Amino acid sequence: MRIKNLCAATCLLCFVFFSQKVRAQGLGIFDDQTDVGTIKHPGSAQYDAKTQQYQLSGSGQNIWATHDDFHFVWKRMKGDFILRTNAAFIGKGVELHRKVGLMVRSALDSNSTHINAVVHGDGLTSLQYRKTVGGITEEKKMGITAADVIQLERKGNTYTMSVARKGDLFVTQEVSDLNLGDDVYVGIFICAHNADVTENATFSNVRIVVPAPATLVPYKQYLGSSIELLNLETQNSTIIYQAPRSLQAPNWMKDGKSLIYNSEGLLYKYNLKTNQSVVLNTAPAKNNNNDHVLSFDGKMLAISSGDGGPSIGYTVPVTGGEAKRVSAVGVGASYMHGWSPDGKYIVFCGERNKEFDVYRIPSGGGPEERLTTSPGLDDGPEYTPDGKYIYFNSVRSGLMQVWRMKADGSEQTQITNDDYNNWFPHISPDGKWIVYITFYKNEVAPGDHPFYKHVFLRVMPIGGGPSKVVAYLYGGQGTINTPSWSPDSKHIAFVSNSNLLFPIFPVGK
Repeated sequence: MRIKNLCAATCLLCFVFFSQKVRAQGLGIFDDQTDVGTIKHPGSAQYDAKTQQYQLSGSGQNIWATHDDFHFVWKRMKGDFILRTNAAFIGKGVELHRKVGLMVRSALDSNSTHINAVVHGDGLTSLQYRKTVGGITEEKKMGITAADVIQLERKGNTYTMSVARKGDLFVTQEVSDLNLGDDVYVGIFICAHNADVTENATFSNVRIVVPAPATLVPYKQYLGSSIELLNLETQNSTIIYQAPRSLQAPNWMKDGKSLIYNSEGLLYKYNLKTNQSVVLNTAPAKNNNNDHVLSFDGKMLAISSGDGGPSIGYTVPVTGGEAKRVSAVGVGASYMHGWSPDGKYIVFCGERNKEFDVYRIPSGGGPEERLTTSPGLDDGPEYTPDGKYIYFNSVRSGLMQVWRMKADGSEQTQITNDDYNNWFPHISPDGKWIVYITFYKNEVAPGDHPFYKHVFLRVMPIGGGPSKVVAYLYGGQGTINTPSWSPDSKHIAFVSNSNLLFPIFPVGK
C-alpha cells in the first residue's frame, strides 16, 4: 500500500525544471579541482560520463597536524547534505597511510578547518577533523578497517561518518559542535602521504544528496528523483534520468528496452535508448500509485488507482488502453503487486475491515481469496517464476520482515530475521535471487515505509543464505516498491531522492 494521490501534490521546488537525460559536464557533479597545500607533483581528476566514475591522481605529504597537502575535487554547498562514494586505490601503492575519502572544508587554505571521512592504504578507517584554523587534527577511529563505502553527512554542526565493507551494513561515528560555516567546499580527495609520490584511486557511486528539510510536509511536498540502474556484478550504479518531481517504482519491461514508472498519478514508459518518456493511457484510472506490476509474459499491467476513494485494482495492456477493474467493489483498498506466471491470478495487499492482508483474485475479475490472516500488516506479495511460492513482507513478528508461503497460502515462513525493517521482496527472473529494501528501525516504524530515509537495497539467495547490501542510498517510498529486475537478472532499476533546488546533475528547463 502506498501514496494514493500524487496528482494533488505541490512540488517543493520554487521553480520548475523539466526532466532530461543526465549530462556530464567536465567534472560531473563537482565545480572544480585543486591541489591544496604544498604539492610537488600536481594532481588531476578524470570523469567517465558513461560509468559516472572518477579517477583521481594526487601527491601531498599528509592531511594531518596543523596543515594539509592533497588533491581535492570539490563543490560549494550550503545547508545540510549527504556525501557518499565507493573508493578504491589503484595499485599496491607506496605509503601505508596514503588516503582517499570525502571531505568538508571551510576554505582551500592548507590550514583550514575541515572534517574528512578517510580510508588509509593500510585499511585504517577514521573520521578526522580540525576545529580551528591551524589547529591540531583530531581523529576518531572506526570499528572496521578497509571500508569500501564511505558516507559523510552534515546536519547543522553535527557530522556523521558511515562506512562499510562492500556488502555490509553501515557502522557510524559522529562529531558534534564542529562549526565549519554554512558555505563550505565538499568533495572527494586523495593524498599520497609522500611528497615525492603520486597515488591513484577510483571513486564510484559518487553522490551529493540534499535531504528533505525538517519543514517538509510528508505526502504533500516532494524532493526530486533520480532513476538509477545498478550493475549487480560491479555494484556500480548510474543515474539515467532525473526530475524535480516524484518519480516512483520503475518496472523493467520484458524486452529490456524500456521502464515503466509512475509520477503524479500517471504511468510513463521510459525508453532506455532515446531517454524519452511517454504517458501510458490507463483511462478510466487517472490517479495511479506505485503499485503497478507486469505480467510474466510482459503483455499486461496490473495497476492501482485511488480515484477519489480507496485504491482500486485494474488491468491494462502494457501498450496502454482502457483499464479494466478487477478488484471487488465496496470492500476496501486494493494494491496490486504480483501476477501468477500463468497469468491467471493477481496477488495484492487488501485492506478489509481495517486489516491488511494478502489476497489473490482471478486476473479477469471474480471472487477474491484471502491468503494471510495474521493481525497487522502483510504487504508486497509476489510469485516466484515457477509459481510455487509467494514472497511478501509482514510485521507479525515485531519488525517488518520478509516471509514466504506456498501459492495456496499454506506454510507461511519467516525468511529474514534481523534488527531492521525489510520490505518488498522481488524475485529475479532467473529465480535465483531476492532483492528487498531495508529501513533503520530507529527511523521508521515497522508498519511504515515513508519517503526520504537512509535505506539499503539488499540481495539474498532464494535458496537461503546471508543477505548483502548492493546499494546504499537516500530514498524509501517509491524506490523499489515494484519488481525492477532486468530480464537477464543482471541489473536492478530503482529511484533515489535529493532536493534539486541546487541541481546536482544538469536538469533541462
